[in-house]
Amino acid sequence: MYAAVRQLMALLCVLLLASAAAAEPRRKVIIDDEGFALMHLMLLAADDVDVLGITTVSGNAWANRATAMALRGLEIAGRTDVPVVPGASFPLLNSEARTERWEALYGKLTWKGAWMRQWVEPTRQSTPRHFGPDDAVDLPGGNPHTRAADEIAANFLIRMVRRYPGEVTIIAAGPLTNLALAQRLDPGFASHVKQLIYMGGSFNPRQQLDNRSATEFAREFGNSPRREFNARFDPEAASIVSHSLWPRLTIVPADASTATQLRPDLIERLAKVARPELARFIAGMEPGFPLWDEIAAGVWLDPTMITDRESLFVDYDTAFTASYGDTLSWRDGYQPGLGEQRAEVVRAVDPARLEALMVRLMAGNVRRRE
Repeated sequence: MYAAVRQLMALLCVLLLASAAAAEPRRKVIIDDEGFALMHLMLLAADDVDVLGITTVSGNAWANRATAMALRGLEIAGRTDVPVVPGASFPLLNSEARTERWEALYGKLTWKGAWMRQWVEPTRQSTPRHFGPDDAVDLPGGNPHTRAADEIAANFLIRMVRRYPGEVTIIAAGPLTNLALAQRLDPGFASHVKQLIYMGGSFNPRQQLDNRSATEFAREFGNSPRREFNARFDPEAASIVSHSLWPRLTIVPADASTATQLRPDLIERLAKVARPELARFIAGMEPGFPLWDEIAAGVWLDPTMITDRESLFVDYDTAFTASYGDTLSWRDGYQPGLGEQRAEVVRAVDPARLEALMVRLMAGNVRRRE
């Protein structure tokens, strides 16, 4: 009799725990980025995550193309319930003309995103087509049938964090223009966010992989260890974000990415476990690039993959000199004291743990949230 009672109580405990887990609210997140890739699929697939929206920004591509890519990606993922909100087309101050002047004075940049016309030297990566900010968008994989939200990204960000104060995490994987605009429109914006995680900045990356495509990305840091594209595209925005009062700020700089790579075998593993339409999308991705954005999503979904972190005060150089856009950092007590905020800087992650998480998420169903 007592054994039966114990078994019944154990069963009730299991049921209560399962019920509590089911009742646990999903973590709210907004993705701020300049396209659609594996990072988005990871967050969409996580059972405990509610993606409130995707805000787009110019960076690797112009905002209008980024918006179309996000809409099309959500269609492929079967997640058209997630709104796509167009963001800033231009940086706060930087421009293509200013970048060309800077290069004439201080040397060529490796990557210029939407302003890129050709690589300085031969690479294994394809040369992206050059477009203007208002050029018609015709995506190679087909154009979206859905439409973007009738709102601008900065207003959407403000509206969401005011609706859910202290509940929304923002994961930003492109230039920080939208966040800076939101902060300037609403000085209380940052303080209402639960956490900001952004992929950007560079401290002292080291080459960690020995294949050719990996060294192409790592070697640029040999002479410019403090330069990274997202911050360099809009340094003024990055500096505004660095001085905003986030309750928690996590930075994923280029340092962590040099141990990772979207290898052909990883693409094959991801495509093999995904459902057919997603598998075709994943299989069409160009290999060789570091897993920049996926690390940003990964450290939020599973912080145990972080193997090296440091607490630093961070800012970005906005003087139009040779170090324009470079990362500035200080340990406690050395910072200028002009409002720089303390950040957790992710210096390294476990690549195997990140890849395992990606495969596990792709094996699940990226499905509509009711």
